[in-house]
Amino acid sequence: MRVPHVTFVAALAVIAACGTDDQASVDTSSVVVTEAPAITEAPVVTDAPASTDAPTSVIIPALGECPNAVFPDLSTVAGAGGDYAMPQVAVECTADEVVVTSNGMPGYEFVAKTPNGLAEQTWEWHVPLNPALADQITSIVDVLGPLGFTTTGLPIYGPTEGPVPEREAFGDPVYNGLLDDCGGHTGYNADYHNHALHAVAACNLDASYIIGYALDGFPIYNSVGCLDTECSTTAEFVSGYDLTGDPTSYSWKAYTYSPDGKTNVLDECNGRIGPDGTYRYHATSGFPYIIGCIRGTATTQTGNAAAPMPPMR
Repeated sequence: MRVPHVTFVAALAVIAACGTDDQASVDTSSVVVTEAPAITEAPVVTDAPASTDAPTSVIIPALGECPNAVFPDLSTVAGAGGDYAMPQVAVECTADEVVVTSNGMPGYEFVAKTPNGLAEQTWEWHVPLNPALADQITSIVDVLGPLGFTTTGLPIYGPTEGPVPEREAFGDPVYNGLLDDCGGHTGYNADYHNHALHAVAACNLDASYIIGYALDGFPIYNSVGCLDTECSTTAEFVSGYDLTGDPTSYSWKAYTYSPDGKTNVLDECNGRIGPDGTYRYHATSGFPYIIGCIRGTATTQTGNAAAPMPPMR
């Protein structure tokens, strides 16, 4: 069976990677539905050994349960250094939503990877407490702007930059060496954000298997996945994309989804159905690094959370 594939139609010509001060929102009101291969469910390998990358805490909130427990205590982290503000993150739940607010500050030393500085931001994300799979997947190809957030309150972007500089238009920021050791950098507005995630103590993402949430409400796990509902057995999950071109520019044209022959491979959205029957994304070392497409229905955000990614200087 084939699943309809939804592609955002946005005025991307006026938006670039990580800087101008043009903050007009991306117009995602128009969508084009095309036919795409059905998302494959990742195979469950019951005899896979436990991964050494598993976090010390195995707290995994059930779908519909407020996920406070997976948000780490940032009160004792080192912070970005110097006179930078310390990270401030709060999470609360209503009957229908998870609401996360953040000042957007990393809890680890800020290392400049772009000409842009670092400053506090005002982030507020609203995602469904009970997310559901959509009838269509939503493409993020060359779509810029937040796709989710980490449990440390940092925005998550896709595996592309914007249309400038031209030689790296819509290129892969990992391949192009634009990110720090935690997979992030700052944009024109001095806003720190992640294009990749590393679930290690140095990045404050080692407290739980869950290290973030997509805007459709589904959790983002590290690369380790549970193979049973008690999470007594785990395995390392991998991206199904192969490098088939030059990702210096137009990264989505440089990778091809090819799951055949891979063990514990994720679907084309970089996710899978877990042992409890619910969907989750996984952060991986390979493209698309966090999210490959949206498997649920992304909620409409407001304020900074709805703004496009401005171009790099």
